[in-house]
Amino acid sequence: MEKQATKRANPFRRLMAIRGMGQVVTVGAGLLVLCAVFGVINENFVSKANVTNLLRQIAPILLIGIAQSFVLITGNIDLSIGSVVGMSTMIAATLMSRGILGPVPAILVTLLCCLVVGVTNGFLVAQCKLPPFIATLGTMTIARGIAQIVNNNYNTDSIMKFYPESAQTFKDLLYYGKTLGVYNGILIAVVLWVVFNFILSKTRTGRHIYAVGSNIEAARLSGVNITTTTIKAYAISAFCSCVVGLITCATVGQGTMDAGNGYELYAVAASVIGGVSTLGGQGILLGTVIGAAVWGVLQNGLQFAGAPVALRNIVVGVIVVLSVLMDVVVRKGHKKKKA
Repeated sequence: MEKQATKRANPFRRLMAIRGMGQVVTVGAGLLVLCAVFGVINENFVSKANVTNLLRQIAPILLIGIAQSFVLITGNIDLSIGSVVGMSTMIAATLMSRGILGPVPAILVTLLCCLVVGVTNGFLVAQCKLPPFIATLGTMTIARGIAQIVNNNYNTDSIMKFYPESAQTFKDLLYYGKTLGVYNGILIAVVLWVVFNFILSKTRTGRHIYAVGSNIEAARLSGVNITTTTIKAYAISAFCSCVVGLITCATVGQGTMDAGNGYELYAVAASVIGGVSTLGGQGILLGTVIGAAVWGVLQNGLQFAGAPVALRNIVVGVIVVLSVLMDVVVRKGHKKKKA
């Protein structure tokens, strides 16, 4: 009987043994409580229209959360995420609004430019040994400068100007259209989460990313190519940021130079609230989903409660600090137990 009980408990124990799963469960429970509280405060919070709107708000935050999660797990950070979003928005919109390229070539050129930033970040951090804070702070400034200069320091005209039909298809494909009754912006976030969750949890690249973040010297001695692995993490970050920029372009229908401002905070918030460690080597993308949802619910729920923007920002900031503090405390506790 005891053996059978142990076997039944094993699946749950195995689930909870996954790195970062404990915080995912805890934060998930907190998310349910938040939804219940905001639903009581204002019944419109749980209306179908608001839930749909909430999911559309969460989708881009999830994508930049995935971007930051990959980098954080390697033990680094990417401060250029928001600027890459802005650069992506402005490059794509400028190419289309000036009639230089149609939507498909514009997307490809934009993606290439963003990947260059990601690869540069990875090379500077891993090969040139620059602190990730300094390296990505520099590329953040450069990317924002590109976003500003690409259209001579002006927001662009409408992307519908030269390619009305294909531009409308671009807008529908990335944001306004629906597939099986679900907005495409939400579906894009879900599909990319599935793809990158598979990469992180089931592939050699994913194992190497965890290894680099857990112990970089041990990973090097085990044959892991530190430079290649770090570049891959930053390239994935740039790719996700590029997609968010394209979605922003499709949403607004033009390029705005301030697109992506503050997204660095949102990316870190979605990651660390969901259990991704800022010290590297720990976290799962399921937690990033929960973290992005917590961010979205807080912003949306506090808005329904009549809270000013400043208070919303303060609440999110406090939660981020507490999440990182909890991670540090838990890690110190584990080290003491091992000692």
